Amino acid sequence: MKPSALTTHILDTAAGRPAQGVTVELWRIEAGGPVKVTQAVTNADGRTDAPLLTPESFRPGRYELRFHIGSYFNGQGFLDVVPIAVRLEAGQGHYHVPLLCSPWSYSTYRGS
Repeated sequence: MKPSALTTHILDTAAGRPAQGVTVELWRIEAGGPVKVTQAVTNADGRTDAPLLTPESFRPGRYELRFHIGSYFNGQGFLDVVPIAVRLEAGQGHYHVPLLCSPWSYSTYRGS
């Protein structure tokens, strides 16, 4: 079975560069409500310095990534916190969830 992990990065599509200094939260969706797993801030490459979930800390389930891009764009634009809800399964290898964003829109996909 392939070990699983979760990473992310953020690209500022309005400026054409990585989004540095964005807070990213990871929440596990449990029956009793969301539980915060971790929080990180993106570096100069728009990535977190460490995976949000390592193979050792990985647990299958439903998660929500919360990208605080409103403060990155200094409150200008339309978006504030972008939530991305995902289902992570064991044995599926590396999950990479990029966020491509501007102050007015975003897109995501499962990367490699």
